[in-house]
Amino acid sequence: MLTIAKRTFKSRLFLGTGKFSSANVMKESLQASGSEMVTVAVRRVDINNPQDDFLNAISPKDYLFLPNTSGARNAEEAIRIARLGRAFGVSDWVKLEVTPEPNYLLPDGTETLIAARQLVKEGFKVLPYINADPILAKHLEDAGCCTVMPLAAPIGTNKGLTTKDQIKIIIEQSTVPVVVDAGIGTPSHASEAMEMGADAVLVNTAIAVAQDPVKMALAFKQAVMAGRLAFESGIANTVDTAQASSPLTNFLRT
Repeated sequence: MLTIAKRTFKSRLFLGTGKFSSANVMKESLQASGSEMVTVAVRRVDINNPQDDFLNAISPKDYLFLPNTSGARNAEEAIRIARLGRAFGVSDWVKLEVTPEPNYLLPDGTETLIAARQLVKEGFKVLPYINADPILAKHLEDAGCCTVMPLAAPIGTNKGLTTKDQIKIIIEQSTVPVVVDAGIGTPSHASEAMEMGADAVLVNTAIAVAQDPVKMALAFKQAVMAGRLAFESGIANTVDTAQASSPLTNFLRT
């Protein structure tokens, strides 16, 4: 079980809701994934409109909606989007994203920290999306964030754990859950993150654009479970020389 901000989750796989070919495919993929938390772009959902296509597919009764501040270029814009999400009744949880550069969508650490401090003061449960920067992760933890969410690779690139060494340091030092976010392209990437000791992963593009998103969602579910189980079991250390799995006995020498 995973606990974030006093809320418990059975699943350690969180999903984004963008890029799916239809609302129905998104719904079936979410169900197959077993996820209990989904990210929601605040500007995409009209919570007061019962005919909203998104809300017809999934309900906040079934999932924890994690509004994100995607599109925010600085702390001021991120804070305003987060406030809108709460005012519309979506959630007082927020995935904090500040990405001023449009080509790579890398997060601005300075503006993220400014926004995080303010939003925590206002009672938000803040889950910040960051570069895999162990120092920034500690600052955000000290600011009162519920998790830190380092990227594995730039959003949507599907390149996997290109920041593996830095993520290891963040996991080692963190006292809040570490959610690996962005760049995870295959179930094996997700399993590797979990084997390292990550508390959860957040996936969107790799599932949404797959030829069969529903099957891919199931594959990610199983990969996350396997990776976590391996971590909890105690993974064997690597060695430089061969080690016989069946040691020789004296019968060959007689």
